Amino acid sequence: MLLRRPRSAGPRLTLAAGDEAVPRGMQIAGAWSWRFLAVAAAAAIVIALIVIFRIVVIPLLVAALITTALLPVVAALVRARWPRGLAVAVTVVSLIVAVVGLGWLAISQIRDEYPELQEQALEFWEDSQAWIMSLPFGIDAADVTAFGENILGAIQDDISTILSSALSVGSSVGHFLAGALLTIFALIFTLLDGRRIWQWIVCVIPARAQPATDGAARAGWVTLGNFVRVQVLVAFIDAVGIGLGAFILGLFFEGGMPLVLPIAILVFLGSFIPIIGAIVTGTIAVLVVLISFGFWPAVIMLGIVLLVQQIESHVLQPLIMGTAVKVHPLAVVLAVAAGSTIAGIAGAFFAVPVVAFLNNFVKTIATGSWRENPNPTIEDVVR
Repeated sequence: MLLRRPRSAGPRLTLAAGDEAVPRGMQIAGAWSWRFLAVAAAAAIVIALIVIFRIVVIPLLVAALITTALLPVVAALVRARWPRGLAVAVTVVSLIVAVVGLGWLAISQIRDEYPELQEQALEFWEDSQAWIMSLPFGIDAADVTAFGENILGAIQDDISTILSSALSVGSSVGHFLAGALLTIFALIFTLLDGRRIWQWIVCVIPARAQPATDGAARAGWVTLGNFVRVQVLVAFIDAVGIGLGAFILGLFFEGGMPLVLPIAILVFLGSFIPIIGAIVTGTIAVLVVLISFGFWPAVIMLGIVLLVQQIESHVLQPLIMGTAVKVHPLAVVLAVAAGSTIAGIAGAFFAVPVVAFLNNFVKTIATGSWRENPNPTIEDVVR
C-alpha cells in the first residue's frame, strides 16, 4: 500500500539559487516587504489619481452618500405605485428645496435683525474704546482709532488678496458650480438606474470574482446608508445643543438672544463640513453674543460651543458613528486624522465612510458571508 504524501496547507516559499545562505526569517520578511511595497505603491497611485481628478471624484462620492439616504424614500414611493422617474424627481427636488429653504430662512432672519445687530456692534465698539482708554497705559482716542483702522486695513488687504487669488485661478467658482451640477446629475442617475450601473461595473470584473465582489459591495453599501443617517443625527444634536445653549443664555438678558434659529441652522449645515464648519459656526455664535451682551456672556457661549463640539468629536462621532458603521472609535479618530492629512477637508469628510465601506467589504469576503447572505440588511451588517 502506497502512503500518500500529505498535501501542504498552503503555498511554499520557493528558494532561488544561493538563498540557502539567507535565514528563513529574513526570506519571509523580504517576501512580505516587496508585497507590502507593491500594495503601498498601488494605493499611492490610486490616491494620486483621485487627487488629480477630484473635481469628478468628489461629486460622485457626495452623490453616492446622498443616494444611500434617498434610496429608501424612492423605493417607498415606487412601492406606492409611483413611476420611478417621478419618484426620483420629487425626492431630488424636495432635497434641494429643503437645503435652499434652510439657507433662505437663516439669511432672511439675519437680514431682519441686522440693523439692530449693527447698532449693538457700534455701541460695543464705543464701550470697548472707553474701556481701553481707561486702562493705565496712556492710550488715547487717536491710538484706538489708528489701531481700528489698521485692523480694518489688514482685513481689507486680506479680502483683496483672496479675491485676486480667486480671480487669478479663474475657475474656482466654476469648479464649484460644475461639481454641484455633476453631483445632482449623478444623484439623479444613481437613484434612477443605479442597479443597472452597478451590474455593468460588476460585469467588468473577472467572472469568478463577481459573486464575492457583489455581495461584499452590497454589505458596504448598507454601511454607507447607516453612516449618512447617523451623520444627520449628529448634526441635528450639534444644532440643538448650541441653539438651546444660546436660547437659555438669552433668557438671562433683556431682549433675548438674537439669531438663535439662524445659528442653529448654520450649525446643522456646517456640521457636514469637517473642521471648518464647526469653527465658522461656533465663531459666529460667540461674536453675536459678544456684540449683544458683552464679554462674559461671550465666554459662557464659547464654553457652550466648545462643550458641544468636544462631545460631538470625542463621544458622538467615535461611539455612535463607530457603532453604526462597526468601526472601532480609535479607527474613526485615526481615519479622520489621516484623511485630513492626505486630502484636507474632503479627506476628513470621506475618511469614515471609506474606512467603513472597506471594513465591511473585506470582512464579507474574508468570512464568506456573501455566499449565505448576498443581500444583507442593516441588522446583518451592524450586529
